[in-house]
Amino acid sequence: QVQLVETGGGLVQPGGSLRLSCVVSRSIFSIYAMGWYRQAPGKQRELVAAITSGGSTNYADSVKGRFTISRDNAKNTVYLQMNSLKPEETAVYYCNAGGEPYYSGRYDPYFGGGQGTQVTVSS
Repeated sequence: QVQLVETGGGLVQPGGSLRLSCVVSRSIFSIYAMGWYRQAPGKQRELVAAITSGGSTNYADSVKGRFTISRDNAKNTVYLQMNSLKPEETAVYYCNAGGEPYYSGRYDPYFGGGQGTQVTVSS
């Protein structure tokens, strides 16, 4: 069973930065897309950012210019650099893998999810 371990969340003030990491227990080299979704209390899970094996990226409009997704296939790891964080971005952030639908924003991941990592943006 593939495991995904998300780390890097925490409490940060508005305007602050965090870097999330997701380590996958198998090779991600051939996986079409890796991505980060988030879910706030009472809200649906939404795409934050995704990246294909070829390096193409897809970002939610609300995070463009502030967040950067990257992947290190040699380390089976996906990162999400988050800058200028806003209180409304408080949520649990989950990483996973998927095909084109997942890359485009439909939550249809390949693997069972990890625990996620809590991001709280508050003063």
